[in-house]
Amino acid sequence: MHTHSIEAWQHAHNFLGAKHGRHERRTWFVVALTAVMMVAEIVGGTMFGSMAVVADVWHMSTHAGALAIAALAYRFARHHARDPRFTFGTGKVGELAAFCSAVILAMVAAAIGYEAVTRLFAPVAIDFAQATWLAVLGLCVNLASAWLLFDDDHHAEHGHAHDDGQAHEHAHAHAHHHHAHDSNIRAAYVHVLADALTSVLAIVGLLAGRFYGWVWMDPLMALVGVCVILSWSVGLVRTAGTVLLDMVPDRHLVGTIRKRLEVDGDRVCDLHLWRLGPGHAGLIASVVADRPQAPSAYKQRLEGIAGLSHITVEVHACEGEAHGRAAA
Repeated sequence: MHTHSIEAWQHAHNFLGAKHGRHERRTWFVVALTAVMMVAEIVGGTMFGSMAVVADVWHMSTHAGALAIAALAYRFARHHARDPRFTFGTGKVGELAAFCSAVILAMVAAAIGYEAVTRLFAPVAIDFAQATWLAVLGLCVNLASAWLLFDDDHHAEHGHAHDDGQAHEHAHAHAHHHHAHDSNIRAAYVHVLADALTSVLAIVGLLAGRFYGWVWMDPLMALVGVCVILSWSVGLVRTAGTVLLDMVPDRHLVGTIRKRLEVDGDRVCDLHLWRLGPGHAGLIASVVADRPQAPSAYKQRLEGIAGLSHITVEVHACEGEAHGRAAA
């Protein structure tokens, strides 16, 4: 029985993103900024009778709610990062928050669409001049929010030069890096861009009504905004769902891992790769070998692959080879 300290074999399960604190602070700031603008547009849009502005308000309200959920998720994940009750840490809390926000957003989009269709058949009077200025103010807030939530990882370029023999493997590593972004903050960033688009659509509809008398353009632009919201929500559900269901985050990375492990006749008989959190992936691999080595030897083969934060290797001796040696 081992009586010495086992700390050398233990490790933490803190799989939060490298910019977790920065993203949390900026998300809370954008929540406050959006909430103020949301109240202003609710009052103004109702007073001026613009369906497009009201649609933008409800989109901003769900945007504020989604960002609040995201911020709370950051806080919860940070406070419970080392809680032993979470087997692989709290890196997926942000994905759960994004999934819930997307579902709520789709429900609100349906409500906006219903109201917009109603306005198409029963137009109401609109104060186009005042409503336009309000929509412009909303656009400015959306652009400011997008600037605050912008992260270099959203558009990171990987143009490094490599030796020909390593170029293919580095391409796999970069592809994995692409899937290692903080999807919580990325979803928020894409969301405020969608908000900005709906603000632009509201402005277009209001200007068309003001200068050409096309009152129907206002609810029509609201319907276009609904399509944008639904498109975003479906995309977010798909992205967050793949992580929550432990789907393989990068098939190219699986190929790289197999290539590293399957040398000298060794074969990978079982491999599980999933995402633990932003920039962190878990790996469980079973290797069948004629001349089995210690698991640490196989882990060394995987050194240098970015994002593999929790690796478990199981080694099996090839039964056919073992029987052959016994007969000899």
